[in-house]
Amino acid sequence: MSREQNIGATKRFGELVNTGALDGFAEVVAPTSVDHDPAPGQGGGPQGFTAFFTTMRTAFPDLNIAVEHLLADNDNVAFAYTITGTHQGVFMGVPPTGKPIKVRGMQIGRFENGMMVERWGSSDELGLLSQLGIDLPGRG
Repeated sequence: MSREQNIGATKRFGELVNTGALDGFAEVVAPTSVDHDPAPGQGGGPQGFTAFFTTMRTAFPDLNIAVEHLLADNDNVAFAYTITGTHQGVFMGVPPTGKPIKVRGMQIGRFENGMMVERWGSSDELGLLSQLGIDLPGRG
């Protein structure tokens, strides 16, 4: 597949998250896809992404991922992003605070035949928790 097709699949992934059409991950994520940096308890393949983003969109119904910078070759798409949202549902056992979040992160996806087969990524999880006023033991 071409660089442009992989970028298109990446953009479609973001559209699915931003619109909440989470059952569409099977369009762009291979069934055997491996997430090398999964959320706690996140399973593999498209189902793992569906479960994770269902939890996120339940806690942050206005969740939005905005791509800030993107680089790609014929097999990989890497991008820096900003996630925004408003805490309106339970998140990690914390009741809604109504607080907005703004979190930065980066992701690399490897593609075969237009489908993501591997993912590496990192988000500012500590920053997210701090913005919600969640104190972690041993910090602060």
